[in-house]
Amino acid sequence: MKASVIVFPASNCDRDVAVALKEVSGRAPAMVWHGGVDLPSSDLIVLPGGFSYGDYLRSGALAARSPVMRAVIEQAKSGVPVLGICNGFQVLTESGLLPGVLLRNAGLKFICKDVHLTIERDDTLYSSDYKDNKVIKVPVAHHDGNYFADDNTISQLEDEGRVAFRYCDRYGNASSEANINGSRNNIAGIYDEKACILGMMPHPERMIAPELGGIGGLPLFRSILDTLH
Repeated sequence: MKASVIVFPASNCDRDVAVALKEVSGRAPAMVWHGGVDLPSSDLIVLPGGFSYGDYLRSGALAARSPVMRAVIEQAKSGVPVLGICNGFQVLTESGLLPGVLLRNAGLKFICKDVHLTIERDDTLYSSDYKDNKVIKVPVAHHDGNYFADDNTISQLEDEGRVAFRYCDRYGNASSEANINGSRNNIAGIYDEKACILGMMPHPERMIAPELGGIGGLPLFRSILDTLH
């Protein structure tokens, strides 16, 4: 599997993603600097977490206009899978590859802790290895993770099965108490129309080994490899 990880100024999870991809596939991804216009032919593109451009203007807004994003958008439209994690999710919404926007957390505070998520679908290239595990634990680390979209968009996401993950308690209840940042419908991640592009706020790459506190994120990367290998 040939993967490319886009590196923006102040990306801080690019190495974590690279380690996860190499751990699963045995092949290190290409690390692509945002300022170039060329992007290697890829089976997967990852927009990692961090604070691109210091989160100035809006989180992800400046990164979405980086030179390399033209190639990312072009490859995404041709069917290349794109995974955006945390800041990467923000970049996906700011670039128009996914609907909605990530607002300030409802409590107006940075949140850094482990959370539980429901796996809403197990039939996508990102979720096929979750068939026996419908609730997972992974960490979050964000200040602007409050997913918002208008009523029509939310209805469309729900009706089309495009919600990937929801914040929940350890038993899988997507309650208001489990909604850590105020996201509509407890949404923690969404797909595009073909479930080829995934944006998610939690960090699966930070939980791929027991030594890291759990393996809740490992099946996501295994799912990708199983589908694209």
